Amino acid sequence: MSSVSITINADIRLRFAAEEDVPLILEFVKALAEYEHLLDKVTATEEGLRKTLFKDRRAETVICEYQGKPAGFALFFHNYSTFMGKPGIYIEDLFVKPEFRGKGLGKILLLYMAKLAAERDCGRLEWACLNWNEPSIAFYKSQGAVPLSEWTTYRVTGDTLRSLAKSL
Repeated sequence: MSSVSITINADIRLRFAAEEDVPLILEFVKALAEYEHLLDKVTATEEGLRKTLFKDRRAETVICEYQGKPAGFALFFHNYSTFMGKPGIYIEDLFVKPEFRGKGLGKILLLYMAKLAAERDCGRLEWACLNWNEPSIAFYKSQGAVPLSEWTTYRVTGDTLRSLAKSL
């Protein structure tokens, strides 16, 4: 994980999260879930985030501050493309609080993720977006992103995951 802090201008600063940011990260996760109408699906805890983000280092978080206040975040991890033979970055969450929208913060976070992917010699930058989220879809397309319509994401969780794990 990096400890880099980047000042974009007098109002905007990006920084990698530190362990003391865990309550803030959980606040962002819940705010994103509320926006996506999925708050009832959040089971993350501060303890779990502390373990996975800072002890096990499974993912990284960039905090965006506007005039010294936490305004948004991007949480990401590395994946891998066997076809390219290179790592990639997968953005799990990119979110800006409603009161800070319209200031270009989402674009700055996305551009920073692209910069980080290039610096880390990644072959791609990927993320998912809910099909109904037209404002985000339009934004991503305006930045040159293309939807992968030929791929379908599959998922197993909870009891199904545990059942599969016991099958071997």
